Amino acid sequence: MGRWEPNARGRLEQAALELYGERGYEQTTVAEIAKRAGLTERTFFRHFADKREVLFGGAGALQELFVTGVADAPEGAPPIDAMAAALDAAAGLFVGRREFARRRWAAIAANADLRERELIKLASLAAALAEALRGRGVAEPAASLAAEVGIGVFRVACQRWIEDSGELDLAQLMRESLAVLKAVAAGN
Repeated sequence: MGRWEPNARGRLEQAALELYGERGYEQTTVAEIAKRAGLTERTFFRHFADKREVLFGGAGALQELFVTGVADAPEGAPPIDAMAAALDAAAGLFVGRREFARRRWAAIAANADLRERELIKLASLAAALAEALRGRGVAEPAASLAAEVGIGVFRVACQRWIEDSGELDLAQLMRESLAVLKAVAAGN
């Protein structure tokens, strides 16, 4: 297949995840990914800066959804409710991508450098969320605490979603996780 055929990016993602699962992240080359996808290395580099970006390329879109969710929350909403709106907004990005998320997490979990990169991504998301909350007039430390809590809820819900048999969607799991957090905070 040539690079002009549809969904080159998706084919590259699929090929990379297959190879990461079969051979491991470190043992997989860009050339092997491109070959498995039926594309050239040049096409790979049109879509991704390096093989790591196959796993982290959607971080910008995720951050944008989170920040927009906070900004679009009802005026006067408490910080935790603004975070709930952000979580709901971000959930749509994951619809139909559970298997991708499972394979992505397996590759990340098997590599210390990738786990570190994942933590950096989550810290960047929390910083962007705190900034968005401050933009709504939320003072510190409430803005930073709400943002960190929101990312914690996101992480816990994502892990549950990845491990789930497929019955629950991510948005539902995030809402449930947030409800549990609120109950814990209320001393229930």
